[in-house]
Amino acid sequence: MDHEAQRQVMVDAVREQVGPGRAVRLVRDLDADGVPVRLYQDSTVAAAPVLLYVHGGGWVLGDLTTHDGLCRLLAVETGWAVLAVDYRRAPEAPFPAAFEDIDTVIGWLRLSAHQYALDPTTVAVGGDSAGGLLAAVTARRERDAGRRLVAQVLICPVTSPAMDYPDLGNDGLWPDEMAEFWAAFVPPGVDRHQPDLDPFLADPAGLPPAIVVTAELDILRDEAERYAARLAAAGVPVIATRYQGTFHNFPRKLALTKDAGVAVAQIAAALRALT
Repeated sequence: MDHEAQRQVMVDAVREQVGPGRAVRLVRDLDADGVPVRLYQDSTVAAAPVLLYVHGGGWVLGDLTTHDGLCRLLAVETGWAVLAVDYRRAPEAPFPAAFEDIDTVIGWLRLSAHQYALDPTTVAVGGDSAGGLLAAVTARRERDAGRRLVAQVLICPVTSPAMDYPDLGNDGLWPDEMAEFWAAFVPPGVDRHQPDLDPFLADPAGLPPAIVVTAELDILRDEAERYAARLAAAGVPVIATRYQGTFHNFPRKLALTKDAGVAVAQIAAALRALT
């Protein structure tokens, strides 16, 4: 895989797939102790709750540009501030670099929140696709550190390195692509059988409420739904919705399907109910 070429392809497709971004009252690119972040604030409340957002793209692709449209809409629909993390990508910076960057941003947020009219006590984490794995693991890591988040938003998430995919015959995401992404993110010699790479290995009790969005034609569908069921069985409040007839990571592709806006509205309603 030519990573630089694929990254550019994803950026170039934004206009067609995502369309023009929604107007947001305030959008700022900031430095969170060395990690680039983008802060979206549409509300004027004095201390806004925060959705820490981790983009997808197989830990290799994706950036603040590819997910700008989704983050803008989330900020508008939720009334929450959205803090998007431009974490280091594989293979240049493989596991655990992304988690190190997320930890840095969370630490920065807790110390700097009041400077930006943010509420450091009401923080959720969200992510799509590969970012969904980063979000799910971050929720567990924060719980283990005694800093429980208020919610986790998992959009068509990767939740297992087992790569036990259904045969769906669709062109949204292919098993060989996921194999390449996993190989880039987790180099040879690194054990994938650990909770930071396989959330099924962690104790789910006490994790924050989860909003899990899946797509009927997504090879990640089954593992994500199994993970949602595991959370629910452990007593974690879960809203899990499968969108029929649609494809991997559809909520980001706002210009291609009306289901994208519906899914964002569902996520927004669930987050607003927490405040």
